[in-house]
Amino acid sequence: MTELLTAAQMRAIEQAAIASGTVTGLALMERAGAGVVKAILAEWPELAEGRQASTGALPRTPGYFRTENAGRRALVLCGPGNNGGDGFVVARLLRARGWEVRVHLYGDAAKLPPNARANHDRWRGMGDVSRWAAASILGQAETMAPDVIVDAVFGTGLTRPLPPEVAAVMTALPAGRRVAVDAPSGLCMDSGRVLGAAAVCATLTVTFHAPKLGHVLAEGPFRCGVLRLVDIGLGPQDRADRNAHAIVRLEEGTGQLFKDPHAHKFDHGHALILSGGPGRGGAARLSARAALRVGAGLVTLGCPPDAMAENAARLDAIMLRQVGGEGLAQVLADRRINALCLGPGFGLGALQARHVAEALDSGRALVLDADALTLLARDAGLFAMLHADCVLTPHAGEFTRLFPDITARLAKPALGGPAFSKVDAARAAAARAGCVVLFKGPDTVIAAPSGACRINAAVYDRAVPWLATAGSGDVLAGMITGLLARDFGAFEAACTGAWLHVEAARSFGPGLIAEDLPEELPKVFRGLRL
Repeated sequence: MTELLTAAQMRAIEQAAIASGTVTGLALMERAGAGVVKAILAEWPELAEGRQASTGALPRTPGYFRTENAGRRALVLCGPGNNGGDGFVVARLLRARGWEVRVHLYGDAAKLPPNARANHDRWRGMGDVSRWAAASILGQAETMAPDVIVDAVFGTGLTRPLPPEVAAVMTALPAGRRVAVDAPSGLCMDSGRVLGAAAVCATLTVTFHAPKLGHVLAEGPFRCGVLRLVDIGLGPQDRADRNAHAIVRLEEGTGQLFKDPHAHKFDHGHALILSGGPGRGGAARLSARAALRVGAGLVTLGCPPDAMAENAARLDAIMLRQVGGEGLAQVLADRRINALCLGPGFGLGALQARHVAEALDSGRALVLDADALTLLARDAGLFAMLHADCVLTPHAGEFTRLFPDITARLAKPALGGPAFSKVDAARAAAARAGCVVLFKGPDTVIAAPSGACRINAAVYDRAVPWLATAGSGDVLAGMITGLLARDFGAFEAACTGAWLHVEAARSFGPGLIAEDLPEELPKVFRGLRL
């Protein structure tokens, strides 16, 4: 798993390492700056070469370049804290490679933190530091035509909107290779939200030790461009104690997916998915197919009497049971049915509400999706029946119907940090519901009532825009249901299902439709060596 940190957690880790005597703040700053330069040259290898004179009068011949990177130019913008100190290191290391480097400082050099001031003074031995002035910086960016603009103004510790004089510059810089040190200035690294009205859009963001929440949540991935992680030598032994509930992780494959070669189908559970009426069974069939593909031993589709023929014509390995006005009692008399899914293509009538109540009352592990979420939002009595073995899978609109006050907090402008985040929202929802909440999106957040939380971020190189297709959410609900049938706990089932959902989409690629997702799972499992 990849651990994600808050800004406060990152500060605690650094402070603990420095206090232990294993590293100094200056050494960490040097490593960070060197990591940024290395990331720049890895992202754009052409910058490791010199640039031919603009007149074109001189031929490109051996020995033409005066120094290693003659002609390369960088504009480095430094802020009043340690992020600015990292920027001074970047400026010095680029200058040592032969680059022309111009540096501008927002703030008073005399008030820089000690390590940042030390690196400011080291840079002054090589070049000037200009005072912050929008006209000067923007004019220089225009005439200098820098190969790289480095944003080292505000990093992970920013808790307020950008000052107007900074925002005026950062939002008007020309397009090109913009490199953010740790975070694009103006972005809250605990939420991924823009503080105030302005934030930088970077081409490359270089962060240190571990990604931060804001790199994967909300606008973070769209503001950061390409994200690169640099190891600055803070090992696990240097980490400060932290509340376990504050640790958020990216979910990955799990050994629980293995099947015992001596087991039989009932050892892997029996899932029941309820369907809507005639012409409305496709969503439930998608869920059922996904539950079977993810490894449930048996899957039954329950549907009204008048939908039996339609579903029978479309199903083979998935069994079929009539579920009508008499309710679920007869079906649930089979105690081997240990997981249920209600909602996809389900309907919103009184009978459907009754079925939701019966499913909740049964105490079985239960996924509630789509129409079932709307029924919960309409009926406080149903909502009160939720229990710890339930998983709710709302998208943003469904989350709003279920938790309007929490959504209102998330929708308020972020005027200070740490800003209220999707992680905060999912945790609050899970605590209120008393069950697992999977809050869908590119930055899917899965939260348990205990406060445990994971993020399944389909961003950067895991981005799967083709998942935005009808029925993909029904497949996710089915995957989670199948995992519940296999005796995964609700939280682990939701996390693993979300991860498999993205991996199946990545495996298939563009052109994906929902029917493809369950059929791609065998390839994903083979990749996991199951």
